[in-house]
Amino acid sequence: MSDRVGVDTTFLVEAEVREAPNHGKARRYLSDVVFSGKVQLALAPQVLTEFAHVVTDPRRFTRPLEMTEAIVRADLWWRAKEVVQVFPSAESTDTFLDWMRERRLGRKRLLDTHLAATYGAAGIATILTSNARDFGVFGVFTVVSL
Repeated sequence: MSDRVGVDTTFLVEAEVREAPNHGKARRYLSDVVFSGKVQLALAPQVLTEFAHVVTDPRRFTRPLEMTEAIVRADLWWRAKEVVQVFPSAESTDTFLDWMRERRLGRKRLLDTHLAATYGAAGIATILTSNARDFGVFGVFTVVSL
C-alpha cells in the first residue's frame, strides 16, 4: 500500500490554475509521485471549500474559474481513485481547539489548524503544501513543499 499524503489547498490550486506560481511543479508531482502509485492523496472536505473560494477570486487570478467550474473540479478531486477521503471528527475537533489555545494562534490560523488536526487524527503524517510554515508549527508532520 502506498503512503498517504494530506493535501493542502495550495497544492490543489497550483495543480489546477496555470498562472499559480508552482503549477508546473504540482503537475510534475502528480505525474511522478501520485499517478505512479508512490503515494495516495488524503483530502478533507474543508480543502474543497477553500479551493473553490480561492480559484474563483478575481483579485488572485487574471482568469479565475467560474463557481460552477470550480465545483466540477473539486468534485473530480474528491472522487479521484488516487484520493482517500478524510473527515473531521470529535478527536480532530478537540485537537484543533487544543492547538489553537496552546499555541495562541489567531484567526488567520483557523483553517490550517483545523485541517492539520483533521489529518493528524486520521493518521496522516505528511502534508503536501506550498506553505510549509503553516504546518511546521505543529511539530508532528513531515511537510512536502513544492
